[in-house]
Amino acid sequence: MKSVLRWCVVPLLATSLVAQTAAKPKPKKTSSKATITAQDAKDLRDALAAQQQQIEQLRQEMQTRDAALQQAQQAAQQAQQQVQQSQAAASDAQQKAASAELLANSQKDTVDKLNNNIQDVQTTLTNTALSSQEDQKRVSTLESLVGRFRFNGDVRVRGESFFQDATGFADRNRARIRVRFGFDGKLSDDFVAGVALATGTLADPTSTNTTLTNFFDKHTIGLDRGYVTYNPLAHKWLSLTGGKFAYTWQRTSVTFDPDLNPEGFSEKFSWDLKTPVIKNFTVVPMQLVYNESSSATDSWVFGGQASAKLVMGPWTATPSFSLMKWNQPDAILNASLFSVQFSPGEGPGCAKGSPVTGGCFFGPNGMTNSTYLDPSGKPHFYSQFLYADFILNNTIKTGLPRLPLNIIAEYENNLDAKDHPLDSAGNVATNLGSQAHAYLADISLGQSKNKNDIQFGYAWLRQEQDSVISSFNESDQRAPTNVLQHRIYGLWKVRNNVTAAYTLWIGRTLNSNLQHAALGPGVLVGQTEPNLKRMQFDLIYSF
Repeated sequence: MKSVLRWCVVPLLATSLVAQTAAKPKPKKTSSKATITAQDAKDLRDALAAQQQQIEQLRQEMQTRDAALQQAQQAAQQAQQQVQQSQAAASDAQQKAASAELLANSQKDTVDKLNNNIQDVQTTLTNTALSSQEDQKRVSTLESLVGRFRFNGDVRVRGESFFQDATGFADRNRARIRVRFGFDGKLSDDFVAGVALATGTLADPTSTNTTLTNFFDKHTIGLDRGYVTYNPLAHKWLSLTGGKFAYTWQRTSVTFDPDLNPEGFSEKFSWDLKTPVIKNFTVVPMQLVYNESSSATDSWVFGGQASAKLVMGPWTATPSFSLMKWNQPDAILNASLFSVQFSPGEGPGCAKGSPVTGGCFFGPNGMTNSTYLDPSGKPHFYSQFLYADFILNNTIKTGLPRLPLNIIAEYENNLDAKDHPLDSAGNVATNLGSQAHAYLADISLGQSKNKNDIQFGYAWLRQEQDSVISSFNESDQRAPTNVLQHRIYGLWKVRNNVTAAYTLWIGRTLNSNLQHAALGPGVLVGQTEPNLKRMQFDLIYSF
């Protein structure tokens, strides 16, 4: 199209130019001859220049038109391409729309199914939530119940050896274990109850040890504690306890063995004070029953203790004084064979000194008190028993937190003891005074509270024959009463709940002339008994 236009325009321009430059018609010849002047030539040249200029302008206009035409063609081509692309996009969109419609229908079905499933899941979750709430309530109730209880106990393994330089004495070695487990719980804000079990012979309340022997047989476990304590929040100074319980008053093994748990009732009144020296004052009445009889008077202990806590600089002292009256103690000398676990039981049986006929002495570690038989052959204690016991427990800070100095001093006097004891033949020994006193001194350095704590000490005891009833005091010393005893001990807290301990007991009968004196083999009345040495190696795990 461009070339056609060119061929049409050029002839037109040439024709116009020729028409403009053609010479005017010649006039009729005259006889005179025409002449061309310089001015005519100049005008002709100017006309040619103007035509050339017009031709150049036309040429530029043609180029501009060609460029515009070319741009229009390119735009048309682009528009055509866009139309084609739009058509393709529309076609693709239609296909996608169709696919989307199919997918939407499919998804709708899926959504419907999912909605149904979700409804099922919601129903299931609702049921599960309700069940979980019920389970959570049960768990919370159980946690609350368990949280109200505190568990405790220990396992002790002991190696023990006996030595005595006496004729006919055979050295003895044995292994023993002790297992104790208990718990106490708050019945309410004001009441606490506890239960504890322990190994040991049922007929021996002074020991929870059991010896590894008897052909791998099972060992006895008995109820060691069972009690209820009332300690109201509104009156914290008051604590009332009944049952079989741990000691609620201050005492030592002079009067009661550490493994023994008394039975009966205790009322504790304790006031914390804010004075410069006296920090606490406590009074503890007690009523302990040790024998109930359906055909005779019951046997009780009635007593009480007053104690205080004094602080003076680095020195803390806890003095106490107690009185205990034992009513109807003769029941101890007339025990049933069941109570002493006589053969075929595993108990100690009747204690040495029991009459051939009549009563059976309840003395797990031997009966060393003086006794007599009435005309009917029934045994009785020669002395009655009213304990007056003074204890001074002292702790002195040394400047080393792990090494406090501990000192215990005790004096005990049986106010109802006879003025003179009985000799080995049962006669009154008028040359001897009342055997009513006990003296204890115990000094140690250190403590046994935290890991790697150590404690070592020495204790000295002089306990006369009728100072206390010999059925219930310390079971590990040479004899319950009428004894001179030394004790050397050391403890190491290996872990927070593991303790290693060593104890060496060195003791002998105080006066071999007295009735029921404990004498080693070959030792005669009136002779000084050689010391019996008893070594104990303990490993104790507590929880």
